[in-house]
Amino acid sequence: MQSPKAIVIRTAGTNCDEETKFALEHAGAKAELIHINHLAKESNPFGDTKIIAIPGGFTYGDDVASGKVLAVELAHVIGDKLNEFVAKGGLIIGICNGFQVLVKTGLLPDARFSAALERKTTLTFNDSHKFECRWVRLKADSDTVCVFAEGGEEFDMPVAHGEGKFVCRDQSVLDELKANGQIVYRYVGADGSADIDYPEDPNGSVEHIAGICDKSGRIFGMMPHPERHIFAHQHPRARRDENAGKVEGEGIRLFKRAVRYCKES
Repeated sequence: MQSPKAIVIRTAGTNCDEETKFALEHAGAKAELIHINHLAKESNPFGDTKIIAIPGGFTYGDDVASGKVLAVELAHVIGDKLNEFVAKGGLIIGICNGFQVLVKTGLLPDARFSAALERKTTLTFNDSHKFECRWVRLKADSDTVCVFAEGGEEFDMPVAHGEGKFVCRDQSVLDELKANGQIVYRYVGADGSADIDYPEDPNGSVEHIAGICDKSGRIFGMMPHPERHIFAHQHPRARRDENAGKVEGEGIRLFKRAVRYCKES
């Protein structure tokens, strides 16, 4: 199969689009940056696109709430088209601000836009009440169904956000996410321990959740930035003995899995 086509959606305030495009291309996709205004003009905006990425940044200055304005714009401008894209089996990844957008549209965790849909989850202000920019340790749940992840894997990734605290509407929503294997990554300690506090968990998310997916595993959002760890030398400990000789960073794994999934399916 030819390289799967990927679209990176950008708008005012997006600032990780170029890095996300590069990561997708480095993983084997044919990626293109597309402004939301351009998508709005097209009758078939996605065509043969296999992967949609909503990258990090501060879209529309995070007015009202992080990702909220873009979420409303997507829902009203191309909501039906995105629902069609999902129904056809396409992949969507939302990173940081993109994750915030996905939960505020309802694409996470429910895999569809709907103006009447009651939101089950959101991302709100960090418990520290400040912008957190640091490297964290992540671990994937062993039973995750996410296409982008591998159960049980651990790696380091940078975060950079002020509203990254993941919360659920109530306990039943959290239980549902667990039962369906929709919890993808959690913040853990340097030794993989789940018994952590700040700053290992940079925002105070419920059960230290850093990323979730829909029931199919094809729509995925996470607060940490995999596109910022494509090469090993991007890690702050790149020159330490345990990393000697490494070329690729751990973030590229996620994008390679997406490309492989598209080729195999």
